[in-house]
Amino acid sequence: MEDQKLPCVLIDCIGEKHGVYEDHAELLKEHFCLITMKEYNENKTILGKKIRAIYMWYHKPVINEELLQSLPNLKIVASSGVGIDHLDLNLLSRYGVKVSNTPFIVSTDTADLGMALMLASSRRLVEGYQMAVSPDTEYFPANWLGAEVSGATLGIIGMGTIGYKVAERAKAFEMKILYHNRKQRNKEEENAVGAIYCKKIDDLLQQSDFVMLAVNLTPQTHKLIGKRELQLMKPTATLINISRGLVVDQDDLVEALQNKVIKAAALDVTYPEPLPRDHPLLKMENVLITPHIGSATKKTRLLMMENMTESIQAALTNHPIPYEVLL
Repeated sequence: MEDQKLPCVLIDCIGEKHGVYEDHAELLKEHFCLITMKEYNENKTILGKKIRAIYMWYHKPVINEELLQSLPNLKIVASSGVGIDHLDLNLLSRYGVKVSNTPFIVSTDTADLGMALMLASSRRLVEGYQMAVSPDTEYFPANWLGAEVSGATLGIIGMGTIGYKVAERAKAFEMKILYHNRKQRNKEEENAVGAIYCKKIDDLLQQSDFVMLAVNLTPQTHKLIGKRELQLMKPTATLINISRGLVVDQDDLVEALQNKVIKAAALDVTYPEPLPRDHPLLKMENVLITPHIGSATKKTRLLMMENMTESIQAALTNHPIPYEVLL
């Protein structure tokens, strides 16, 4: 907590496991007086009235009604990333609090990771690395094979900004691109990437060699992929999830992988994160898991911080919020 002339912004902490990066904090202090949750909890009566914004990094600090009641001058919650499933928008609206996120900044890196997961899984890169460095390896078996990506069929579920950027990348691999979305893209956008719209998700699942999930988590997409959907997929297909863990019924996914209903899964997201260390997904050779790193590059994280700063400044000066989330 520093210069009281600057608007006060609540953060979880600086550094530590989920705190604001230390170099980001130094930049934020040029615009705001940062108050950590520890400082706030030690002096709620005074600080509660001064806090005008919450800077939410890694879904922290957790926002509930008790916290909102203690922050009478709160104007905005700026949340990092594109997902807002960790926020109760109706609750925030009742308290007159605006919400912003960083939807466009993360799309490029997340699309890159989606392609990386597809390539790493299909060509068995992790297994190959383990074989190459193992002290027990005496030779490389000639019949150790992966699956081709170029020319294969990719089904994208969720053709928003991230999904479309995946399609742009997949086009370079000469993939046949199918997509399912709430709304069909216009013909010019479809033609630019060679994407074919599947009104029914079942049609996409039955035809795709790779199914990539790029949807927001909503009540409609909660466990969108379960036993029925997995059984519609090819036994040679791979499921790739770069959206949210709860978009997939993980118990059904485990069963499908164990019974060879589908070939493999590549997951940047799970539920919970991290998975319990004894979870069956962690023990399967046909499963590749990364620690939710879709937007985890230095440049993107810095841009996220800058976007959040812009949104807070706009809200506090009664200007249009550039990245506002609307109900």
